[in-house]
Amino acid sequence: MKYRYLGNSGLKITEITYGNWLTHGSQVENETAKKCVRAALDAGITSFDTADVYANTAAESVLGEALAGERRESLEIFTKVYWPVGPKGPNDTGLSRKHIMESINGSLKRLGTDYVDLYQAHRYDVETPLEETMTAFADIVRQGKALYIGVSEWTAEQIHAGAALARELKIPFVSNQPQYSMLWRVIEDKVVPASREEGMSQIVWSPVAQGVLTGKYLPGQAAPAGSRATDTKGGAGMISRFMNDDVLTRVQKLKPVADELDLTMAQLAVAWVLQNDNLAAAIIGASRPEQIAENVKASGVVIPAELMARIDEALGDVVERDPSLTRALETRPA
Repeated sequence: MKYRYLGNSGLKITEITYGNWLTHGSQVENETAKKCVRAALDAGITSFDTADVYANTAAESVLGEALAGERRESLEIFTKVYWPVGPKGPNDTGLSRKHIMESINGSLKRLGTDYVDLYQAHRYDVETPLEETMTAFADIVRQGKALYIGVSEWTAEQIHAGAALARELKIPFVSNQPQYSMLWRVIEDKVVPASREEGMSQIVWSPVAQGVLTGKYLPGQAAPAGSRATDTKGGAGMISRFMNDDVLTRVQKLKPVADELDLTMAQLAVAWVLQNDNLAAAIIGASRPEQIAENVKASGVVIPAELMARIDEALGDVVERDPSLTRALETRPA
């Protein structure tokens, strides 16, 4: 397993990071979830990403239980704050000082730790002054409850504004967590250059495009039973943007490239995002332990330039590149 620095900080994280969105506390039984975490540790993964909103806090609890007994200093634990949690009252959401302070305490209790390595703003909050949000994060860092601060799905302009305040407050603002894959490249034009300028790197989610890039969805055929595309509670709405014959036909053209590299299509997808030098890590999830052992084989893979070009040619115009698709929600979710 390869490590990379997180932004311009001195913190190293595993370039393949284990995340438990849509699995722990919801789709996957707790004992299976714990076996997945053990498989991740056995594969050399030491970085783990979660959020308070996943399964309405249950995912943090499952991850905390799964990591209990591990040497804390040997782990990098990330969580997030923003989305509605708990009973979802008026102050149970957003990036107000009240919600951030209460949320970090809840996350630490569920994770069974005194601090998280990275605390992330899960979206930009248009209803809270940025100064309020960043000052609350600074206080959490100075209290020792978080070592580094990151964001998720912020625009280039928001990243620049947050980074300016972080410099004033002298807190380590090191990362952004966006969606990124061969099919979804909306961060490349603006977000990545802004992040690079501000000394931040990407920790990307959905590198296999919710499973589409594994090649298991075939044009003209129904989605396999039990797959994410058939699960209305587990991401079917999000994956629907890719579930058309044009996209699925082009994805099948990636198989010869994967074969040439002696990789599965899923491994190729993870390896592809890791070719971006602004990436610190690709987040993978799992519903079965054996999936982790397969995906970690993407670590350290170098894809030659000619094969990167063949990937672009195979996918053609089905790739989404519009930078305006990274945008803040107009109001906080209720």
